[in-house]
Order: sequence, then C-alpha cells, then structure tokens
Amino acid sequence: MFNDFNPESLEETAKIRKAEITSQEQIRQLSQRANDLIDLLRHQRDILRTRGMNLPSGSLDSLKMLRTHLDKLANNLGHSLTELRQYRALTVTASLINSSLDTNEVLNQVMDTVIRLTGAERGYIGLKNRLTGEMEYPVQRGMDREQLSKDEFSVSTTIVNQVANTGEAVLTDNASQDSRWQGHQSIVGFQLRSIMAVPLEVRSQIIGVVYCDNRIMSGVFKQQELDLLTAFAQQAAVAIENARLFEDLNQQVQQMTDLRDMMNNIFTSISSGIITIDAHGVVRYVNAAVEGILAQNQESLLGHSLDEVFPPYDADFHQALAEVFQTGSRAIQEVETAVTGLGPRIWNVIMSPLQGDSGGNGQGVVIMVDDLTEIKEHETRFGLASRYMPLALVENIRHLDEIDVGGQQREISVLQSDVRGFTSFSERLAPEELMRVINRYLSLASDAINLYEGVVDKYLGDAVTGLFNTQFNPQQDHALRAVRAAMSMRYDLLALHEDMPEDQRLFYGIGVHTGMVVMGNVGSHDRKEFSALGDTMGLGKLLQENAQGGEVLISPATYALVQDYFACESLPPRKNGGREDFTVMYRVVKHKPRTGPLNLDDLDF
Repeated sequence: MFNDFNPESLEETAKIRKAEITSQEQIRQLSQRANDLIDLLRHQRDILRTRGMNLPSGSLDSLKMLRTHLDKLANNLGHSLTELRQYRALTVTASLINSSLDTNEVLNQVMDTVIRLTGAERGYIGLKNRLTGEMEYPVQRGMDREQLSKDEFSVSTTIVNQVANTGEAVLTDNASQDSRWQGHQSIVGFQLRSIMAVPLEVRSQIIGVVYCDNRIMSGVFKQQELDLLTAFAQQAAVAIENARLFEDLNQQVQQMTDLRDMMNNIFTSISSGIITIDAHGVVRYVNAAVEGILAQNQESLLGHSLDEVFPPYDADFHQALAEVFQTGSRAIQEVETAVTGLGPRIWNVIMSPLQGDSGGNGQGVVIMVDDLTEIKEHETRFGLASRYMPLALVENIRHLDEIDVGGQQREISVLQSDVRGFTSFSERLAPEELMRVINRYLSLASDAINLYEGVVDKYLGDAVTGLFNTQFNPQQDHALRAVRAAMSMRYDLLALHEDMPEDQRLFYGIGVHTGMVVMGNVGSHDRKEFSALGDTMGLGKLLQENAQGGEVLISPATYALVQDYFACESLPPRKNGGREDFTVMYRVVKHKPRTGPLNLDDLDF
C-alpha cells in the first residue's frame, strides 16, 4: 500500500513481510492444533464416560482458554502489524516530504499521505495567508488523487476555524448528529458525516489545518487514525514551513538578482563612470565606462581602496568625500588630475551617499565621474575660434553634419568695406596705438554685420567682408539686411568719431552687391576656409573701391531688391576695373519714409 513511499530495498521489504506472515501463520497453526486437541479430548471424554471414567479435571477448559488466548493474540498481532506498517510508512513519508523544498510538491505529498493513512474520501490542506490571516486551500484532493473542482469544494469552515484558533484536533464519526456542530450551515448544508481535522503547527504557531472527511459513511475515523494523522501533521507542518521559507528566500534572491541585473544594465548604459565604495573606502562596484576614464579594467579595480585606484587628488576632494560620509550630503567638484596613459584630465565628480535599510549614513558612497577634458578643450578652441572665425560659423559649428559645406551654388549679398586713408594714417602712429585704433574700426564693422545676422567672412588689413544668405545664415531678405548693415556702419561711425581725436577720424568706403556664388570649404587637406567664389565677390570689391569715405554704393541687382526701402541716386562708375558690363552704380542716400502700416520686420535694429 505504501510502496510508492518506501525507500527500503525490495529484498528487505520482502523479508519483513515474510516474517510478519510467518508469525501470523505460526499462531494460526497453534490455534488450529488447540482446536484439534479439544476435539480429540472431547472424543476421548465420551469414550471414557462409557467405561465409567473421565478426563482429568479442568483439562478441557484449559485447552479452551489456550485457544481463546491464541485467537486474541492473533487478532492483536494483526492490529499491531497493521499499525507497525502504518508508522513505518509514516516515517518514510515524513522523510520524503522533508527532503523536498518545493512547496507544491510537499503539499501534494502530504495530501496523498493523508488520504492513504486515513482512508478519507476527500482531503484538504488549509494554510493561513501570512498577510491577511485568511485560510486558503492550495490542495483539495479526492481518493482518486485528482484535484477537486470548485463545485466539489465543501469543507466545514466551522471545524477548520476552530482547529486553527485553538490548536486542538477534532474527530467526529457523524458530524450531522454531533451536538457540537448542530446548527452550523457548512455541516448541515454539505451533509458531512465523518470528519477529522488536525492543526499544522510550527514553533507554537499554527500555520494551517489538515482536514479530511467522508460524506457517505459514519465512523470511518477512529482515535487510531487521529493519533496517526496528528503525528504526521507535526512532521508535515515543518516540511511545509521549510518549503515556504525556501520559496520566499528564492523569491528574495531572484528579486535581488533582477534588481542587480537592472542596476548593472543601467550603470552599463550610463556614459559616466560609476564607482561605489563601502564605509572603509574599498571599491565594490565599477561600470564599464570607468575603464576608459581610469585606463584600467574593471576586475583590477574591485577590492582595492579608492586611494589605490584613483589618480592623486587634492585636499579639497578628500574633504568633500569625508563630508559625504559624515553628513550624508551630496558633493560636486571639478577635479584636475593626471591619469597614467592619458595625461592631464579634467573631471566633474558627483559624490552621493549610500544609505542602509534603516536610512542611516555611512554605508558607502557612489562616485559618478564625467571626463570633461575634451569638452573643455573644445570650449577653449570654440572661444578662440569665435575671436578669429565668422560668428555665425562658430555658432553653427556643432551642426556641420546638417550643412552642405562641400560646395553649394546660391544667391548671396556681399558687403565689402574698407577704411579710407588708413595707409597714410598708419604711418603716423606707433604699432600698438595703430592696432588699437584699427581694431575699433573693424569691431564697429563686425558689430554691424552681426547685428543683421551676417557672416564676417574676412579681415584683410583694414578691410572687412560680410556675407548674407550663406548655408550658415539663410535669409530671404539678404539684400535688405546687407544694405541696412552698411548704413548702420555709416551711422555708428559718426557716434564713434565723437569719442576719438579728430586726427583719428576715418571713414568707410562700402560696396554691396547681390549675385550667385559657390559657397563651401576651400583650401588644402590640412587647412580649409569657408568662403565664397565667383564674379559676385569681384563686383562687390569693385563697388567698394569706387566708394568714397562715408559712401555706401550698391549694384543694380541689389538696388532692384531694396529700392522700396532706401532712397538712392545713380552714378557712373568712377572706375570700372575693365568691365564693360559695369555701367551704373547707386549711392544709398537715406531710408525712405514709410507710407504703409508699421511692420516690425522693416525696422532698422
């Protein structure tokens, strides 16, 4: 009956069973011989009586008493052997359920054993929910070892709750007629008869109930089954609790593993270097980005103190780290250091405290390191470039990938300006004073071009070139902007003169032309400049050369685009540079008065 659970060898099991049968057979044979002897004595007694004789007094009664004792012995031996087999099976089963740490497997083994030991029609295991205390029934089993459906569920919650609350087992051979349970709907409604329930108790705490019943027969369970089930439940409760604890531990380990993997993935995806140190300053974790920052592999960093793996750092950094440990505050520092193999580095370091479960400080520190060396170098180059390169080009340098600088044909307006009389003027000043004065004139010109979002293309001595509607500053009204910038230079120059000695007051000659050019990078492999190529540039310079001090001259192409905004007068070229097509030029006199509604786009900012 318990072969599924018996770990003993088949040979040893057969020997035990054979010894049991032999003992029972020997007693049965003795009882049979006593019966035969009684029959023989009766026959002899009858013969002796015919001859006036009799058997010794009490001999027949003694044999009858012997037979009775032998029958009783056989009966008791049968019960004892049955109990012995049950307890042996109980021991084996208890060993089996304690050998597993899978909760479902343990519960199913316990339930199978309960059904087999008690002969119950149905069996249930109820476990208390650890959070709510409500009874839940993870296993519901019938004699056929099949799980019961919801429709077949009919446990007496009254008896289950009493056992769970008191810790005392319950046995009733006919629950429907038992005075203890009269009037309880779960018993009357389900027509329950034989019921047995025992607590599952671990360390004086009831974790559940083993319940079995029979709805058909009364008196199925006796005290012997109750004792057996109680003894088994003590072992089963330990096995169930161990399995549940192991399952909880596995879930916690899995959660921690998932959390660790998630954090590793997060830290791996972060471009910043992440270093965690414990309360003793020992490195416990680094992400992959640290390898590039410290020029060391991850494995060589773990388990070493921060002083050993970090390059030398100053007292301010050391003090900030100590304050993070002591106060739990956050610290940010820019650190200048040197890394072996990488040279001087500039880091942005953020130090944050690690807190324990209690929320206290001092568990460790997370150090996030961003290498700013290249960024700082770029900013330095950027700053220098802004002093020498066209402003619009500098501001858009981060977007070069989106701009076609390989060579593009487009219509632009070019402003060419030159300081008149500068050559003779420069002969009278010391070099330092000369540079100071000319820079004031060039700065004024650059400011005017930048004001209308032009690109200052070149400084050639005392000459400045501005470009409008390049790839870096696309503008639909580029001709208007160029002329406005030229007029702004003219007006601002008058204001500048008020702050300069009379012998340093010079004037611009300015020319503006609109036409097609090829815009792009020109130069060698080692050095390139962004510039404009084409006849438009030449005509713009020719206009500038025709302009006298204080004049703004524009080409017919530019005039056609700005004539509604500026009053101009036509002039013959003073010199045509050998160009037969250069027959007329226009001097910009003033802004035209506005006759329509005010348009902010037309204002001369």
